[in-house]
Amino acid sequence: MNNLELKNRDLDVLWHPCTQMKDHETLPLIPIKRAHGVYLEDFDGNSYIDAISSWWVNLFGHTNSYINEKIKEQLDTLEHVILAGFTHEQVVKLSERLVKLTPDGLNKCFYADNGSSAVEVALKMSFHAHKNSSKNRKLFVSLANSYHGETIGALSVGDVKLYKETYEPLLIQTIQTSVPKDMSIEAAKEAATEFEELCREKSNEISAIILEPLVQGAGSMHMYHKEFLVLVRDICNRYDIHLIADEVMVGFGRTGEMFACQSANITPDFLVLSKGLTGGYLPLSVVLTTNEIYAKFYCDYSEHKAFLHSHSYTGNALACAAANATLDLFERDNVIEKNRKTAKYMGDRLEKFKELENVASIRQSGMICAVELKEYRPEDRVGLKVYQYGLDNGVLLRPLGHIIYFMPPYIIRNEEIDKMMDTAYEAIKLL
Repeated sequence: MNNLELKNRDLDVLWHPCTQMKDHETLPLIPIKRAHGVYLEDFDGNSYIDAISSWWVNLFGHTNSYINEKIKEQLDTLEHVILAGFTHEQVVKLSERLVKLTPDGLNKCFYADNGSSAVEVALKMSFHAHKNSSKNRKLFVSLANSYHGETIGALSVGDVKLYKETYEPLLIQTIQTSVPKDMSIEAAKEAATEFEELCREKSNEISAIILEPLVQGAGSMHMYHKEFLVLVRDICNRYDIHLIADEVMVGFGRTGEMFACQSANITPDFLVLSKGLTGGYLPLSVVLTTNEIYAKFYCDYSEHKAFLHSHSYTGNALACAAANATLDLFERDNVIEKNRKTAKYMGDRLEKFKELENVASIRQSGMICAVELKEYRPEDRVGLKVYQYGLDNGVLLRPLGHIIYFMPPYIIRNEEIDKMMDTAYEAIKLL
């Protein structure tokens, strides 16, 4: 087997995500044979540093021996069981741990199998909780430039035109409010003031605001100050509006704390988690919420207030085993403190990009770094050029248009950071 053979077989039968398939007439499709640590290896023996954690999911490296072992142990015991009317040890253990790790007051866990699905759960749960309290609140607020997934509800609360515009006739009604324009406290206060003005006008119609704390992932890795979270939490409290924190990307140590909300010392009404939850191994997501919201659904059957939402693989035992193994590594290896040291090194290396004339700005939040290029025309496809240069030089970079970002697994070493950033630097320099 070689790259060409598997690539040709693939293109006969596969339709890849977020891809214009015609690009693969010239763009190399990379078949991966094996992976270990931060490296992906193709069938021709080429290695690539996974600088984007395989779409932001991998935390402790590919084929991590400890996570492998725990999944194998679970495989011989129970692979899956329906979670309606049944339970199992892995999902109970995981839920107990998540309740302890997440912000105080989040006491109940509801599982799905991907981030978009979990966002759908949170939206429906918010609307339904108000409905069970005899309130008709069907509007959702999200931040400008936000992205929350690509199922219909999740897409509705997003604001990235590239993903949303085509499907506009299918989407539910939402309102966008400004995201802080930069990482200053002043910008946070200005955006919060706008949100409160919206609440004064429409609070009786608004069910919840959903936001990505600190970093808007697919929204060009835009970053803002934690004070915005503090202010929004207070506004939501005063207007009886739910706060949904979408930490699908930023959760599990990406921004410097275990969860981004903890940097602002706030508790959302709903916390949405996925991606790093299983260390990048298996699809799993969870929505954590409060006992207060849970109680709005808890009643005699005849009242018909139950939350009738399900997914076939909800709380899958193998995925939960991977998640528990991932949390074991956080506990065993003092990961958050190590991440801060790694983030410091990444930040120091990031400064060099300021030398390049075509770089507009750099920014960082914990283990997430971004380099924003000066405006290019879409047809210039600068991101594609950086991507191709990276592959030619052993690094997987997948820019968001003119935003080149770094989000590697936490186990990356300094010399690998050097190669990752030097490759991106040279790619940008050649544009």
